[in-house]
Amino acid sequence: MDKITVEELKQRMDAGEELYILDVREPHEHEEFNIGGKLLPLGDIRAMMIDEIEDWKDKEVIVYCRSGNRSGQACQLLEAYGFVRPRNLEGGILRWKEKFGG
Repeated sequence: MDKITVEELKQRMDAGEELYILDVREPHEHEEFNIGGKLLPLGDIRAMMIDEIEDWKDKEVIVYCRSGNRSGQACQLLEAYGFVRPRNLEGGILRWKEKFGG
C-alpha cells in the first residue's frame, strides 16, 4: 500500500494541486475537524457504497482517518474494487494536528 506523509499532503494542498481526498471516519469525527476530504465512512466502503467516488478510480486517492488504521483498511478495499492508486495518510488526523495544529 502506498503512503503519503502529512507534510507532503500539506505542501501539495498549499500549492493548490487538485487532490482527491477521502475521509473514512464517522460523521461526528468529520464535523469536529477535517482537512477538506470527502466523507465516506469505512463501513460504507465495506458495504461497497462507493458510487459517489466511482469516477476517482483512475486517480490518486489520498485516504485518511484518525490514526491511519481505518484508512489503511480502506486503501486495501479500494484496491480490491479497482482503484489504481489509493494512498494512506500516515498517522492520520492525529499526526496532522501534531504537525499543523487544529
